[in-house]
Amino acid sequence: MPPHIDLFTLTLLCLAALAAGWIDAVVGGGGLLLLPALLVGLPHTPPAYVLGTNKSTAIVGTAAAAVTYVRKAPIDLRTALRIGLAALVGSLAGAFFAAGINSEVLRPLIMAVLVAVLAFVLFRPAFGTAPAPSGPVTRQRVLAAILIAGLGIGFYDGLIGPGTGAFLIIALAAVLHMDLVTSSATAKVINVCTNIGALTMFAIQGTVLWQLGALLALFNLVGGMVGAKMALKRGVGFVRGVLVVVVISLLCKLAYDQWLAV
Repeated sequence: MPPHIDLFTLTLLCLAALAAGWIDAVVGGGGLLLLPALLVGLPHTPPAYVLGTNKSTAIVGTAAAAVTYVRKAPIDLRTALRIGLAALVGSLAGAFFAAGINSEVLRPLIMAVLVAVLAFVLFRPAFGTAPAPSGPVTRQRVLAAILIAGLGIGFYDGLIGPGTGAFLIIALAAVLHMDLVTSSATAKVINVCTNIGALTMFAIQGTVLWQLGALLALFNLVGGMVGAKMALKRGVGFVRGVLVVVVISLLCKLAYDQWLAV
């Protein structure tokens, strides 16, 4: 663990990891909270180490949430794993290119996508409220989900990360016609795969602070388990509300980074 982290900063990072685990389990986007917290708490640490440590933390809470969902939510595990395998490949590629990314170019593009996503969710009240498919979905839709939610969003997760869970939930609900609780559950399985891919690449590159990551992972684990149980208990309306809040927060954060941050 880096020697320059004082107890107060470490406590704040642990609380951020706890909250990030809860957000990730419900709707994704925990990186929106944890990544900035790590950047502030480790001001002299290279960004690659912050990204790698974030993945070593997030994978534990995401895995715990995935297990909770799989045990209680009616998800198609076979389809989730097929998309997840593609997402693992995509996240490996994204993490490989992360060192050379120009965030000044990507931020406006991501913001445009988020505005479109927010408008879609707000102006389509019935979105994500339909019952989950009772039978197998068509091969064409599964292929589309593999390309979009797997390779595409997986690449984004390895490259940058924040908002991945929200993107996955919306993509799965739109392409596979899932309700928001089922798409959130399926997204957790896929997100575990993206985290494995990205973390593997960061580990190979030696950019993970394992001791700090392990400590934060314990708090992330608790947050993930609590968040998954709340989402299952409270249903679609709760997940939809959190989704809107997370997307707006992510937009505000990206806008601040783009135009106001010094």
